[in-house]
Amino acid sequence: MLLSGTQAPEFTLPDYNGKLYSLKDFRGKKVVLYFYPKDSTPGCTKQALGYKENYKEFQDKNIIVIGISKDSQASHKRFVLNNELPFLLLSDEDMEVINAYDVWHEKKMCGKSYMGVVRTTYIINEEGKIIYSDDKVKAASNALDILKLL
Repeated sequence: MLLSGTQAPEFTLPDYNGKLYSLKDFRGKKVVLYFYPKDSTPGCTKQALGYKENYKEFQDKNIIVIGISKDSQASHKRFVLNNELPFLLLSDEDMEVINAYDVWHEKKMCGKSYMGVVRTTYIINEEGKIIYSDDKVKAASNALDILKLL
């Protein structure tokens, strides 16, 4: 996980329609950048729905919300359309951004170790610096927890 005070690594990734978005596109605004393991899983769906339910508050504060996973554009399309998600989900199939933000780590479940995306949230300020990072994210309360900080 990258620490507060670090310059956020630049990236350019596609949304589910193939439209490319870069972090620099959002200079001058705060960005909530959250990394999650997998589309349409219970925890990731709860997390995304939390951002959906509170999206107006993020908009009112002029804050951009972006979710990133290594899922394909087609998977993102199903996830966005099935849940009517109003914010950006970007696809990082090559895991360049996932690695740049240091969220790919060994995880354990049911006694087995495997590599995966650690659910992590960053807040990036208007100049592109990380001002908050958390890799102990609770999926269900992530959006509200971030709003409280902002």
